[in-house]
Amino acid sequence: MLSGLTPITKAKSMASRCTTGSEVGAHIFEINGRACIGVGKFVRSNIYTIGGFDWAMRFYPDGVCEAYKENISVYLELISDNAEVRALYSLRLVNQVPGLSNWELAMNKQPVVFSSKGKNRFGTVRSHAYFKLRSDLELEGSGFIKDNRFTINSMSLLVIKESQVCEPWANTEIEVPPSDITQHLSNLLESKEGADVSFIVGGETFEAHKIVLAMRSPVLKAELCGQMREGRMARITIGEMQPDVFRALLHFIYTDSLPNMGNLQGGDTIEMIRNLLVAADRYTMDSLKLI
Repeated sequence: MLSGLTPITKAKSMASRCTTGSEVGAHIFEINGRACIGVGKFVRSNIYTIGGFDWAMRFYPDGVCEAYKENISVYLELISDNAEVRALYSLRLVNQVPGLSNWELAMNKQPVVFSSKGKNRFGTVRSHAYFKLRSDLELEGSGFIKDNRFTINSMSLLVIKESQVCEPWANTEIEVPPSDITQHLSNLLESKEGADVSFIVGGETFEAHKIVLAMRSPVLKAELCGQMREGRMARITIGEMQPDVFRALLHFIYTDSLPNMGNLQGGDTIEMIRNLLVAADRYTMDSLKLI
């Protein structure tokens, strides 16, 4: 007989509070005229304050460098001195024709680190350099330029301030009981409540639950839920397997353990294990091979 024991464990738990401050703001940068001023040259928005730090937007109408001269480049710039800030934000080129989509560069998944030292004051995000092809911007009917002006928004600039961690206020011991999910699944198999598939094995009928079988075996999942299923029939005939072997296989599927095999004699036990290993290969159940 193979079985497993789950001990009751005691886990020490300590509690503390972590508070992360943040502040959200936005800024509208309206640009009049489309004159070329040269690669690497820029115009800057007014300086605005969000989260206690000063910011501005830089706009390069002819690209930030020679490699991106066919693009307009737009950057968010940290103006404050001696500062390092984490922020989430998006830069949006506003479409001024109702119904047409804006163009947006969103940096809102991972915080971008800005530092007042060196190039990091722009957050070092390369995609800002090729923000938008100038030819797309100037395309007639694009909707981005109206009356010789266009607008860039710094939308939803979320400044994340440093976290403050308080001292632990409690120290308790929590008794964690053993999991009883396998017992519930075993009861479900025995009661057959809600069973929605039956197997005919060597003249015996076994009722089970498709969702449990599909969760444990990719082969059964394909047969019951995928392209290989036998139409929509809820009865499946299993060949080349003894009923006792299939019964033990079902027990393992539901409980992750083998049933009591104390009634088997030495040679029969070996034969049962051999047949279960064959079943494990047949239904791609590698965990059964490890028992």
